[in-house]
Amino acid sequence: MNRLGMRHPYDKIWTGIAAGIVVPFVLYAILLSISDALAGMDGFPMGGIRERTLTLIALLTNVIPMQIFYRRHWDDAMRGMVFPTLIYAAIWFYRYGNELLNSF
Repeated sequence: MNRLGMRHPYDKIWTGIAAGIVVPFVLYAILLSISDALAGMDGFPMGGIRERTLTLIALLTNVIPMQIFYRRHWDDAMRGMVFPTLIYAAIWFYRYGNELLNSF
């Protein structure tokens, strides 16, 4: 049961896990294609956006479906979003954390 006492058929932990896995992958692909297009432009000074930044932005896009689940009162789906988000954040920190912590 959720806060309103009703349960929607998609208000399941598996729905949140699926959304938490798929959304960052799709948005990472979109961001990567935009970055490649920007790198191909002559006027773009940096030659594209760093992979570290793209992956972090893709990870943070999990906030969008989480907000949608919150507004629809799908509490179990929001709980499901937590698992892939934490796993992605741990992978991101494992991959780029040393680079960030040694930059000071």
